[in-house]
Amino acid sequence: MKAILVPTAAHDRMTAVLETALLTARRFDSYIEGFAVRPLITEYVPVDMVGGLTWTRDDISDEQAVRQSRDAFEAFMAARGIALFRDGGAGLGYGWLENASAGDTFVSSHARVFDVTVLGRPTSGQAEPSMATLEAVLFESGRPILIAPPAPPATIGETIAIAWNGSTETARATAFAMPFLRQAKRVVVMTAEGGPLHEGPSGEQLARSLRLNGVPAEASTVKGDRRSLGETFLRASASLGVDLLVKGAYTQSRLRQMIFGGTTSHILSEATLPVLMAH
Repeated sequence: MKAILVPTAAHDRMTAVLETALLTARRFDSYIEGFAVRPLITEYVPVDMVGGLTWTRDDISDEQAVRQSRDAFEAFMAARGIALFRDGGAGLGYGWLENASAGDTFVSSHARVFDVTVLGRPTSGQAEPSMATLEAVLFESGRPILIAPPAPPATIGETIAIAWNGSTETARATAFAMPFLRQAKRVVVMTAEGGPLHEGPSGEQLARSLRLNGVPAEASTVKGDRRSLGETFLRASASLGVDLLVKGAYTQSRLRQMIFGGTTSHILSEATLPVLMAH
């Protein structure tokens, strides 16, 4: 986790995102790169085909938003004593990407050269933090995302839970989480009692594999009830004092989860701790 990407935008959870990124960076002595997320807007958008009315993008407002994002990012780093990173150097530092392209396609493609991208947890009914940006990085970057909770966490990666269901997605998320797992004081592989388990290894088998890799892992079966699996995992994490949850994202189809709900959807809407996800 030496290279951390933080797309920035003007929303009330940005401080929590930056604090989550900085906690991670301090843990691994990492480089943090920020840039301003900008919506992809065509230069001219027809509004009335008969009257010929058009709406023009406000480039001045766009530039102001980018400047505000940069000022807030750099002020955060300066207030916490984080130095500007110099190429060829090493250790904890930050940088700012100038002239980042607009649109989520750029965000997801740029994320491919970072170990993790830190994003805010989306909120129902609010445009920011953006679910579209989160899903673009999740599905298109080939890298994991670290979802910051609404309030800044005090710690990250001391006690880790893996929400295990035997799926390819969760196996991939676990592999991406190995830098965290190797430094953790405790790792719990949680399997939900009566929950769906993909055709794959058990939680006990994953815990054994992690122990062979020097990770202090144990397996635990979480008792389910009428709550959703997502709620079951979050409740169990809270009872264990977990400060990082590892979860494969959308192990059943995204469309199905949009219609019927699902573990990923519940965690994305309700988690109050950092969550590392991969698809």
